[in-house]
Amino acid sequence: MPRGSKTIQAWVELMSDDPEAVSALAVARARLPAARDLGQLRRLRLIEVSGPLPGRRQLEELLHRSIQFYNPHKERCTLRMGVADPVPLGGSERVALVFERGGERRAAAERWWRHETGEEVEVREGVAWALRLENGAALEDLALVRGRHHGLLCNPHSQELRLAVGEVPCPWMGAVSEPKRAARKRPKSPKGDA
Repeated sequence: MPRGSKTIQAWVELMSDDPEAVSALAVARARLPAARDLGQLRRLRLIEVSGPLPGRRQLEELLHRSIQFYNPHKERCTLRMGVADPVPLGGSERVALVFERGGERRAAAERWWRHETGEEVEVREGVAWALRLENGAALEDLALVRGRHHGLLCNPHSQELRLAVGEVPCPWMGAVSEPKRAARKRPKSPKGDA
């Protein structure tokens, strides 16, 4: 993003019970040894908007007006203007951010923003899993899938995992580089082939 741009975060959560979070909590408790110390699990969508942005009031109005960001009839949105602003987490909750590798950008939201404001922005989206862990349980053991009985929230083959240690960064997804594609090698033909 050009010089003078800033990044805000919109933390979006369903107002009612979230079936995905309820299911993930049930599966974790039933199948993962690391989940014995998992007290609570919530799912939020984390949207980052980076670029030349207006003030808080106009940002809230823009986000509220577009279905590209959230549905105010069934979701609540907490706007975070920078690291000094609080995140919508309980005091004992820790957060794991999961997003599709190379697929976190939201082109439709970027086009809508350009149409409404005339400004170019970058919009990224991921899933923030808020976990209340007891007895010092390791967040990565619950988040990163490494086998049938280890991890649940992030498939390391296609997704990125970022854990907040202390304060939650802002931006958190920004400056994500595209994955390098390995060059495909042609298999060598067996000796003796003509």
